Amino acid sequence: MVPMNRLADVTSPYLLQHADNPVDWYPWGPEAFEEARRRDVPILLSVGYSACHWCHVMAHESFEDQATADYLNENFVSVKVDREERPDVDAVYMEAVQAATGQGGWPMTVFLTPEAEPFYFGTYFPPRPAHGMPSFGQVLEGVHQAWEGRRDEVTEVAGKITRDLTQREIVQQAAGTPGEEELAQALLGLTREYDPQRGGFGGAPKFPPSMALEFLLRHHARTGSEGALQMAADTCERMARGGIYDQLGGGFARYSVDRDWVVPHFEKMLYDNALLCRVYAHLWRATGSDLARRVALETADFLVSELRTEEGGFASALDADSDDGTGQHVEGAYYVWTPENLRALLGDADGDLAAEYFGVTDEGTFEHGQSVLQLPQAERVFDAEKIASVKERMLAERSRRPAPGRDDKVVAAWNGLAIAALAETGAYFDRPDLIEAAVAAADHLVRVHLDEHGHLTRTSRDGRAGANSGVLEDYADVAEGFLALASVTGEGVWLDFAGLLLDQVMTRFTDPESGALYDTASDAEQLIRRPQDPTDNATPSGWSAAAAALLSYAAHTGSDAHRTAAEQALGVVKALGPRVPRFVGWGLAAAEAQLDGPREVAVVGPSLTDGRTAALHRTALLTGAPGAVVAVGTPDGEEFPLLAHRPLVDGAPAAYVCRNFTCEAPVTDPDALRAALDGG
Repeated sequence: MVPMNRLADVTSPYLLQHADNPVDWYPWGPEAFEEARRRDVPILLSVGYSACHWCHVMAHESFEDQATADYLNENFVSVKVDREERPDVDAVYMEAVQAATGQGGWPMTVFLTPEAEPFYFGTYFPPRPAHGMPSFGQVLEGVHQAWEGRRDEVTEVAGKITRDLTQREIVQQAAGTPGEEELAQALLGLTREYDPQRGGFGGAPKFPPSMALEFLLRHHARTGSEGALQMAADTCERMARGGIYDQLGGGFARYSVDRDWVVPHFEKMLYDNALLCRVYAHLWRATGSDLARRVALETADFLVSELRTEEGGFASALDADSDDGTGQHVEGAYYVWTPENLRALLGDADGDLAAEYFGVTDEGTFEHGQSVLQLPQAERVFDAEKIASVKERMLAERSRRPAPGRDDKVVAAWNGLAIAALAETGAYFDRPDLIEAAVAAADHLVRVHLDEHGHLTRTSRDGRAGANSGVLEDYADVAEGFLALASVTGEGVWLDFAGLLLDQVMTRFTDPESGALYDTASDAEQLIRRPQDPTDNATPSGWSAAAAALLSYAAHTGSDAHRTAAEQALGVVKALGPRVPRFVGWGLAAAEAQLDGPREVAVVGPSLTDGRTAALHRTALLTGAPGAVVAVGTPDGEEFPLLAHRPLVDGAPAAYVCRNFTCEAPVTDPDALRAALDGG
């Protein structure tokens, strides 16, 4: 047994899960490649993450197996990577896996030369041949034999794959920014892919389309498109009533394995819940929906109660698996119920009521006769007090079950998304505790992740910064969070921090000639390819997130350089939006803001605690005008550039609305401000 050594001091909970494997793991770094060159052996690169079900399965089947470990240790240098800590490494080699096999996923298994060039790929490999897949042992033997007996062939393949990767180019940016035609085509594309019976887009598995929903809500706000609003509202309702939403504890699972949102893949990710919390808050802002309000608040409360760390940041994820009470780790064990469970806990009458309310059936909707909780019927047909009592008892009983594990590393980008969601949700629904949680997370990022040069560290754990540099999405999403926090709190320091981060985007992540953006900084570790992806995945692409944040910062400050950078970045959205709108939703949302101005709102009053000032401020925050920025403070306050030369009006607090270098007359009444912001 190899003692805990190379992985013992890392900050990644995923790597720490492998620290006592018999496999002699290395973290990604020069030491591993130097050792591979010294021994003249290939590298096994294994990439996964803590909440990944099949990563745990392969670890148990293969990496905890002594015979497999012995073979690996003798013939390979084994490198374990947490894709959430090193999205750049993951992106580069996932591109190779997808090009070679037509698909990808995690765990990702790649064999490299000591020069980091890939030559053989896969994902999960079973311990024995099954379903047309070779066993992991057979793969290892085949790669070892090829390395020893056909080295020239291996290095030729590796060189060709690497050349193909480095010569690939993203879609060329279009000249100019997306206009009405491109956004209309994007809406039409989403309409074609929309599932009118079930909500969402495409078939199974079905993922929460957070970024596309944000675009649809902004498009409705700007154009009045009822079709856009209907797609967003219906999708949100279907998800909120489905098994993908935790009907007892709040928060969303990663995705639904079916088209109807019934059976989730049970892991809960910080980024999904941050994005969806904000979407439901914005849906409530647009419609006043009670369901949207409830889900936004429950999801915010889930973030704070389940994912907040002692240091004030937010943990990455909750696992899909947990102990089922027999010592076996089973996916979904924490969340599923049977009618017998309910009757034993609640009695026959209340148990049957709960089964009807939550769609728990004798046959089950999941595995082994168990059901995932849903809301298949309208709540109004049930007694609200009785249901509240039932939910309280069920939640108490569930809390006694073995809980899923938590990946407690703090990822900068995802915390930025959470800060924006909590700040806005707290402001909309008069929940100062949520705003305080957002401020605490922002403080944590500044204290632990940000250095004096404006450089971000991607992750931390237990208040200790990790070793990996921030990537583009970290800078952009944290800036987004800080900008939202500045608008909500009236504290201009968050605008200053956002500017510090966006200056790094412009100097270290942007091509000075084309304005194109890279996912890694110019001074970052050089991989076989500098990753560059403008499309959204589970989170907004760093490219689109940067465009959005640059646009907001320019609106706050009047900076022409930041506005120009944002518009250059939106060129790729003009090219991709009409073709693949589902995958550039965040960029399309930014384009809506750019077309709308975005609006600039300055609210001035004698103090932030003044009631009339607060009413104007709240009205400004509740505007649906896409991407509107809000500054609040005293007349000519130095906190925000937008406050300059903004006096009170006849001694009363006032709001100034500007767009495209043109300002309307100031207003002192919230209704007048609302009318000004709702106008086209």
